[in-house]
Amino acid sequence: MDKDYEKERFESLSIKAPVAKKFKRYCKGISKYQSMALLLMLEFFENNGISPEESIGPHIQTLENLIKKRINGMIAIIRDIEKNQTKPTVAMLHTLFEVAEPKKKPLILEKNNFRADVASRVPESGNLPYPI
Repeated sequence: MDKDYEKERFESLSIKAPVAKKFKRYCKGISKYQSMALLLMLEFFENNGISPEESIGPHIQTLENLIKKRINGMIAIIRDIEKNQTKPTVAMLHTLFEVAEPKKKPLILEKNNFRADVASRVPESGNLPYPI
């Protein structure tokens, strides 16, 4: 027996005979004293917050399915954020910081404000009054 309970006195419980036999077989199977086996069972139920009336199998499967649904939901949210927010923002930043060639402005030429008459024309090379 456990050292903490060695000096404790025993109590009797009223249990039906078939339940008592089944409990004794169970205690021999796990090689524990009956008091310790019962204490371990009670602590298990209290620590895990479950009732001995409910089945643990479907309860765990239900929790597992709930967790999977929540994880899938989180994955969908993250993908949506990436698709609709992150990628467009990155694309805008790339276009802002892209090295663009400066636009070449056309040169502004001086406008001639004089009349184009015969006297102001430059003579052609063949019609020069002096030899070249």
